[in-house]
Parts: sequence; structure tokens; C-alpha cells
Amino acid sequence: MQLNFKNALAAAMFAGMTLVGTSAFALTSIQMETDVEMVALKVANETVQGGYKLIKIADVKAMLDAKEDFVLIDAHPKWEFEMGYIDGAINFGFQSNMAGVWEKDVADGAPTQADYRKVLGPDLNKKIVIYCGFTKCGRSHNAAVWAKKLGYTNVYRAPGGITVWKDQGHPYKVVPNANHVYPNK
Repeated sequence: MQLNFKNALAAAMFAGMTLVGTSAFALTSIQMETDVEMVALKVANETVQGGYKLIKIADVKAMLDAKEDFVLIDAHPKWEFEMGYIDGAINFGFQSNMAGVWEKDVADGAPTQADYRKVLGPDLNKKIVIYCGFTKCGRSHNAAVWAKKLGYTNVYRAPGGITVWKDQGHPYKVVPNANHVYPNK
């Protein structure tokens, strides 16, 4: 059995319930439900605000396996992209928090909107799938919003990102010999 977040969480909840009793389980369940609700509302609000659609990581995997023609964008800054990305993804880094100003929203030396258009391609109706690290990460939201602002109509965000991709056991790439050290922020 592969140990992933769900299995670890279930084991921790069972252990807590066994050791402390059901009242601890209820508190944990309430806290978990509150956390899930906060994340769900954040993603729902961002999706409505951004005008894009959502897609599950399992569906992204199926599209890749079927060799569907689409653009896959990893919205991490270059240094994070190098630590793990989905094969076939193009890196175009965005910041986690959206300012609504291009120069403040992009990462990695402020590439231009023309650079982003070049990566996304000339077909404004082509399917574009954007991911980042995990559901709470705002980079994929920012990248999706900017794709919509630039006129692209078929934009999807995969909120689970590379974390869910890895948790599901899918292969991923890393940049060999890259300096995988977190920059000072």
C-alpha cells in the first residue's frame, strides 16, 4: 500500500480516536471540515472571479495518456519547477498573490505578455491547463486569469497541482543537477 496524504491522515485520525476517545475525533473532524470548506470556497471564488474552468489531476493524466492536443503550463517560478514537474509542461512562473498588474503578477524576471502569448500559442480556443503546487497555491489562478485576460477561451485550472500528481503516483520530471535550494525570501 502506498502511503499518501489520505492514508496518513486516516491513520492519524484513527490513532487519535483510539488514544483520546471520540471527542478528539469530533474536534478533528470539525477542524478538518472547516479547513476543507475554507479551501473549497477559496477555489470556488477564484474560479468565478477568473472565468476559467476546473479540472481534476486524474483528467489531466488521462488527456496526456490519450495524447490530447493541449497546452500544459506549470505556473511555478523556475527554481520550483526544476524540483518537480509534469512531463510535457511548459514553465511560466507567476506569483502566489495576484496584484492585477502584469509586472507584479509574474515571476522570474518579469517576462512580457507577448512571452506568455507565445507559450500559450496563437489559437485562442485551444485547451490550456494550468497547475502549480497544491490547492491553496494561487499561482495557477493568476496564470489562468491572465490567460483569460489575453483572450484565451478554453482555460482550465488543476488546483491539486503537482502535489496531487505525485500523491497519485504519477511519474514526474526534475531538472538534473539544478541547484534546488530555496531562495531567501
